[in-house]
Amino acid sequence: MGDEMILAVDCDVQGEVICAPPNVNELFEFTTPLFSIGGFDFTRTVFLIFAAMAIVLVLLYTGLRRGQLVPSKFEIVIESLVGFVRDDIAKGVIGTAHGMRYLPYLLSLFFFLLVGNLFEITPFVNFPISSRMALPAFLALLTWVIFVFVGFSKNGFKHYFIDALWPKSVPLALRWLVGIIDVVSTFVLRPITLAVRLFANMVAGHLMLTLLLVSGVLFVAGVGDIGFKAGLGIVWFAFGLAIWVFEFVVAVLQAYIFTLLSAVYIQTSLEPAH
Repeated sequence: MGDEMILAVDCDVQGEVICAPPNVNELFEFTTPLFSIGGFDFTRTVFLIFAAMAIVLVLLYTGLRRGQLVPSKFEIVIESLVGFVRDDIAKGVIGTAHGMRYLPYLLSLFFFLLVGNLFEITPFVNFPISSRMALPAFLALLTWVIFVFVGFSKNGFKHYFIDALWPKSVPLALRWLVGIIDVVSTFVLRPITLAVRLFANMVAGHLMLTLLLVSGVLFVAGVGDIGFKAGLGIVWFAFGLAIWVFEFVVAVLQAYIFTLLSAVYIQTSLEPAH
């Protein structure tokens, strides 16, 4: 709702082809608190993060608590998603020996990102919480802490770090170069690329979807003032609906990719290939 109000105020349907605020950051930054508890301000973003957490808890509790022989359709969906994360990501990537140990984290990660990403296409919300860099960065850092801790505890400092910095399987003249690339890639670039990939995809989708749908509504609503130019609104709205379907796929896919890569990084820490 905040995005629509921003564009409605700034949009000049007579002089512009598409509605856009002077600064697109206005579509992502919500600093005005909805309410405060003590000294903590609940902005729209903070509220949606807590809402996503609550929705995940409700989904998992209501979908798994009964364990009936003949589950309902809702329980089938939840059980299928849980089974997918368990079998295809936790066990399929990390392995049956260690996968179940990391299932709670991977399951929580997948469901939280799935709900948070789908906020983008939820009516009256229209804002993916992962389009604020702080959240993808925090989750990527959490994954980094887990796989680095696992790597050192499982393999020791020498095998996990020194062997990566000086890989003996590489020709002597190239060991320093390959070692630096391997260490930087593992300990620096992995969390950065993990966060940026999610953030960039959700920002781009939110921006396109907001500009197209809101422009469509405002141009059609202004038909009395702009005449035939209001036809642009129909075009923008049609494109927006197409993007809406596409963004549903992106929201699900990005939750899957983030969770899958987290599992891959944990697996490579358990069994480093040097």
